[in-house]
Amino acid sequence: MRRLMFAGVVIVIVSFALFASVAEEAKKADNNWIQLFNGKDLTGWIPKIRGYAAGENFGNTFRVEGGVLKVVYDQYGGAFKDRFGHIFYKDPFTNYVLRVEYRFVGEQLPDGEGWAYRNNGIMIHGQTPESMQKDQSFPVSIEVQLLGGSGSGKRTTANLCTPGTHVVVNGKLYTPHILDSKSQTYHGDQWVTVEVEVRGNKITHRVEGQDVLSYTDPQLDKGDSDAKRLIAAGAPVMLTGGTISLQSESHPCEFRKIEIKKIDGP
Repeated sequence: MRRLMFAGVVIVIVSFALFASVAEEAKKADNNWIQLFNGKDLTGWIPKIRGYAAGENFGNTFRVEGGVLKVVYDQYGGAFKDRFGHIFYKDPFTNYVLRVEYRFVGEQLPDGEGWAYRNNGIMIHGQTPESMQKDQSFPVSIEVQLLGGSGSGKRTTANLCTPGTHVVVNGKLYTPHILDSKSQTYHGDQWVTVEVEVRGNKITHRVEGQDVLSYTDPQLDKGDSDAKRLIAAGAPVMLTGGTISLQSESHPCEFRKIEIKKIDGP
């Protein structure tokens, strides 16, 4: 009987030690996340809106209210006028996992493009805002397209768009502008979590913890005029990192978490 009791005590102690070890590792993993959005203001972020210089936040498009980074157009006079915008984090990154929580709210401006309805994006491997032309609509980058459903039908999110770039899919160069993911459709104003893992030349999109798209070898499109300018300035054709930015495309959107964890390459 005493032996059984002693064995039981040993099992409890070992189990507790293992649990404590796992909990400590989980805590360390959580501590590895760097908060790019502080929940208070736009510190560390640089806006670039078409028609305006880098750093000019026309119409107070990007603002922080109630701990949320909002993309809004209430000072646009009711018209979007193709003033596509992006807000860039100040530092470039390579080899990381980026996690974003977003949702769409409100109504799109009436002159916004049809495809821009409930549409935003996470731009990665991008050029700097200062290197963009004043009237350039989108940075040369890889876009993780964020879409919301219209209330019925299928509309995936975490798709791929390629402004000034190409990627390789299943071993072949992929040159069309859009590649849909296999995600679910998210209707209404619900919060959605998207992760982007960049490991060497391989990129994976995740939605709510599920892999929905992957591709390799992101690279500049030598036939694109904006990409040509970067190449002429000495930029490498093959992309391994770059800026991270969020879009403004005529439909209000909110972000309540933007965090990144640096990881090892392949």
